Amino acid sequence: MTTSASYDRSSATRFPTAVDAALRTAGWEPGRWDIKQAEYWADALRDHTTPAGHRHTVFPAAVEAWAEFGGLTITAAGPGRQIAPTPVRLDPLTGLHLARTFADLGRALSTELSPLGTDADTGSHLAIDREGRVYGIDHTGDWYLGASLDEALTLLLTGLQPTRLTTG
Repeated sequence: MTTSASYDRSSATRFPTAVDAALRTAGWEPGRWDIKQAEYWADALRDHTTPAGHRHTVFPAAVEAWAEFGGLTITAAGPGRQIAPTPVRLDPLTGLHLARTFADLGRALSTELSPLGTDADTGSHLAIDREGRVYGIDHTGDWYLGASLDEALTLLLTGLQPTRLTTG
């Protein structure tokens, strides 16, 4: 059953026009909220333990992101502003076997991470932290994608260059 979020996520100016169009083409609309599917993903992640004993953390920011955008594969048209736009598949189970990877990066960032999905082209993994910040993890390094999922989707779908995480 799909129900509405308890907060306003329907602003007509929430996303840039191209991002809004890509989201709508993928099946998103303001007020989309599938909490039943989000809870299924939360249970599946909580129930999974790696052979080495690592487990995922699940928290409200992740569940809310999954409820609104989970299950979508979003592709943007156009050349991108700085780099090619990145198609996004929002399915947290794509990160099921990465509990240790997410835990390690979370510790390095003094937070906890939960899987969010993947870059649909390269398979880079997306994660969200307790505060709603979004990160990318791939074979070239770890990336900061935005202070919110809205910012991260805008960055990825418009081809803005993400910020590489470095040790300081």
